[in-house]
Order: sequence, then structure tokens, then C-alpha cells
Amino acid sequence: MISNKVVLVTGASSGIGRALCLQLAQKGYRVAGMARNIDKLYELDTEIKKLNYEFLPVQGDVRIESDCKKLIDITLEKWGRIDILINNAGISMRALFDEVRLDVLQELMNTNFWGTVYCTYYALPHLLKNKGSLVGVSSIAGYQALPARTGYSASKFAIQGFLNTIRIENLYTGLHVMIACPGFTASNIRNTALTADGSQQKDTPLEEGKLMSAEKVASRIIKGIEKRKRQVIMTTEGKLTVFLGKFFPALVDKLVFKDMLKEKNSPLIKKYPYGKN
Repeated sequence: MISNKVVLVTGASSGIGRALCLQLAQKGYRVAGMARNIDKLYELDTEIKKLNYEFLPVQGDVRIESDCKKLIDITLEKWGRIDILINNAGISMRALFDEVRLDVLQELMNTNFWGTVYCTYYALPHLLKNKGSLVGVSSIAGYQALPARTGYSASKFAIQGFLNTIRIENLYTGLHVMIACPGFTASNIRNTALTADGSQQKDTPLEEGKLMSAEKVASRIIKGIEKRKRQVIMTTEGKLTVFLGKFFPALVDKLVFKDMLKEKNSPLIKKYPYGKN
């Protein structure tokens, strides 16, 4: 029964994570959401409780191993089980590699990759017990490298390698592992993306109104979990990029380069001020 199932969502205070918590709760799941911003979690808690659904707000930082363990421990203390873990917490960056500070790349790996590893490590025994679902919210950047986003692409490649390995290790245990790859999603991830010196870029280079909504992404992820899919690539462009990348990688590199060069205030302009055919 869905009403007995417990879901953990990281990065729950905004964007895709917040939408996931709301939609999962409305479907009858018991939801524990973790984020650093406790005030936003309390706002979400109030909204969900008003609808008479269950939600557990947990303040924590996925970069900190003990916080990830705390999420699992508090959830078990309240509900006694864990059925689904959605590793959603993540940050982005935008800078050329030869200009970026190394601690910016470390921040990306600590949040995106190690946050996924820590939460998975402590939740896995309980997911195995219930033949549950382990989910990573990744990106097409985990299949195709994106220029000026070295740390982001590296972290997403690492997440996918990690989750795919977990899948194979548990091929016959009943564990479901899913990698979800949204397209560009309307959220604050680009506003908070790190620049070369570690500061937030604040101004998004994309037209947010034309992007996929966080609510639509959340719905696709939940459907994928319920159908126990291996992966969910959510845009035609993303599917085409992955497909063509298998057979024509050099062509895809050039197409991605041209696309990224056209971005507003693209860091690539510094290297290619007159463009590149």
C-alpha cells in the first residue's frame, strides 16, 4: 500500500525537491524532506499538513555525512521503514576550467556526488529490506559533457557511474535503481550556480519561462519510480543527444559547443570572441 511507504527527498526546500515532496504526499506517501533552509521546510510542512498529509522536515546538509545519517535515523525513528530515496540535492556552476578555483569543483562534487553517496550508504540496507527504489536526479550533463560546466558534468557522470554500479551489484536483490535526467528546469539552480571565484551568478542565462516546470519534472520522476524504470530522460533534445552521442560523439561535441556559445554571457566568448563555425 502506498500509504505505508516512506520516501526520502534531499534538496526538498525548493524547485524539483519541493515539487516532489508535495506530489508524493498528495499521492499518500509518507515523505521526509531534507534541506539546509529550515524555514522553507517548515513552510512546506505547513502546506502539506493543511492538506492532511504526512511530512517530516529535517534540516541538514548533504555535504556532511552525519547529516545524511541523521536523515535516515530520524525517519526510521518516526516511521520505522524507508522505501524510496530520491537524491535530488544539487548545485551547478558556470566557468571555464582554466579560470575556475579548485574549491568550486570540490563544492560541486561534495554536494552532488558525495551527498548522493552518503545518503545512499545509510539508506541502502533499508531499501534492500523493502525491495525499494534508489533514485538519482541527474542531467544530460551526465551523458554529454557541457563546456563551462566542468564540475557539474563531472559530478553527474560520477553519480551515474555510482548508481549504475549499485544497480549491477544488486541485480538479483529486488532493488530498483533509477536515474532521472530532466532538461533545463525552471528553478533557482542557475541563479545560485557558482562562478569561477565561488560566488553565485544570480542572473540566469536562460529564459526561465520557456523551461520545463519543476512540477512536471517531479511528476515524471514519480511515474518512473512507480513503473520501476531504469532511466527517465525527459526531453526530446536530451534523448537525441544521448542517442547521437553513442554513434557520432564528435558531431555532438560540436553541436553542444555551438549551443553553449550562444548562451547569454557565455564564458566561451572569452576564448572565441568571434564565434566558431
